[in-house]
Amino acid sequence: MNMRTFTSILHKEEDMYVAECPEVGTFSQGKTIEEAINNLKEATELYLEEFPLKGERKTLMTTFEVAVGAKA
Repeated sequence: MNMRTFTSILHKEEDMYVAECPEVGTFSQGKTIEEAINNLKEATELYLEEFPLKGERKTLMTTFEVAVGAKA
């Protein structure tokens, strides 16, 4: 079995954590961070069974600023 490392981005929505894998485009959720990541791992594995990645993908992550509360 070939293992790959992917990125998990999480944020909280009300009482659930939402997890996203930007390299593949999969999403999942859970009541805890651990549950959300485990569910994302399962969703990503199932996705990759159906749609295998071709070649190595590198994800570029960056930050940006926006004005909050600015009036037009």
